[in-house]
Amino acid sequence: MRRALPAAPRRSRSTMLLMLGLAALVAASFATLPLEWAALFSADALRSSGEFLAGFAPPETALPFLQKTLAATLETLSMSALGTLLAVIGGMALAMPAAGRFGKVLRVPARGVLNVLRSIPELVWASLLLVAAGLGPFAGTLALAAHTSGVLGRLFADVIENAEPHPERSLRANGATAGAAFLYSTLPQALPQMLSYTLYRWENNIRAAAVLGVVGAGGLGQMLKYHLSLFQMEQAATVIIAMLVLVALVDAASFALRRALTR
Repeated sequence: MRRALPAAPRRSRSTMLLMLGLAALVAASFATLPLEWAALFSADALRSSGEFLAGFAPPETALPFLQKTLAATLETLSMSALGTLLAVIGGMALAMPAAGRFGKVLRVPARGVLNVLRSIPELVWASLLLVAAGLGPFAGTLALAAHTSGVLGRLFADVIENAEPHPERSLRANGATAGAAFLYSTLPQALPQMLSYTLYRWENNIRAAAVLGVVGAGGLGQMLKYHLSLFQMEQAATVIIAMLVLVALVDAASFALRRALTR
């Protein structure tokens, strides 16, 4: 005999109030912002947009410029890779006390540092670090590392906290030191998810590194800002294509690595 489905769970009043509040906030946003949809899709706007986009064709294909674009592409890739590597080191160093591995005293300050690091966007970090490190990819790399350390540190801390505690307790009960018990029980559980988070953040840092050049942090973004400011649209089109190709390649490589890790 077919059993009747259980009754749907009752929604709490606080959840309904929260949903109504969010709906009211969205409605108020649309009501207060001067959204000129008619002007956006007017004939003049469409014609101006078409003329602007037509200026990007054909892309610049001269060999010296392509070599310069390739060097900037490699610089952007290096910024993202090194920034992510530094973020993994810094994030792991902060994740341990943030997960309560060194007692409750350090837990709150460590999480506060992580909140500060990830609450400041990469562009703001780059603008601040350009004053100390000067123009170029070094400031961009440090900006990526600072912001990503806060993101990865919080994710790593949550993964470590949510790991199954019984294997580590068993090793400790049998005489293993705290460090050895963590390395042989908790870390192997958390490592696949931590690697997945790291690869995902590397994908994001590729896009961020391409944008950081706008404030003078080197790479493809700096080239794009330079050529757009001079209205050299053909050269800018080549830089944009290089950005798209780089992001697509890194996304594909990261996806393949994550698939291999989760099998």
